[in-house]
Amino acid sequence: MRRRNQRGSAVVDFVLVLAVLVPLVLGILQVALVMLVRNTLAAAASDGARYAATADRGPADGAQRTRQQIEGALAARFAEDVRAFPALVGGAPGVEVQVRARVPALGLGGPAIELEVSGHAVEEEP
Repeated sequence: MRRRNQRGSAVVDFVLVLAVLVPLVLGILQVALVMLVRNTLAAAASDGARYAATADRGPADGAQRTRQQIEGALAARFAEDVRAFPALVGGAPGVEVQVRARVPALGLGGPAIELEVSGHAVEEEP
């Protein structure tokens, strides 16, 4: 008699556990995606700043290099707002590259997270 009363309870348990686990897993994936994009943008900005700081290059070269790095690693939409300009780095003349991008929820669209990263490098002396 007892077995009949609990018939179908596994399905209910599964649905209740799934209702908690799916949002948790999706939240972890969203954080991982944002961290991946942020770290990639920061690495590209730093590389672009180092490239622009060499003796025979300027800020425009650094911005272009940053765009190429981002497009190769992620997508062109993340490289739309890249700026490079001369700046003081620890009191010495240098180059700063700034990247701004929007990361959509799970890469599908919808509400987005604004990211702004920058890279700095001291200019080489000729």
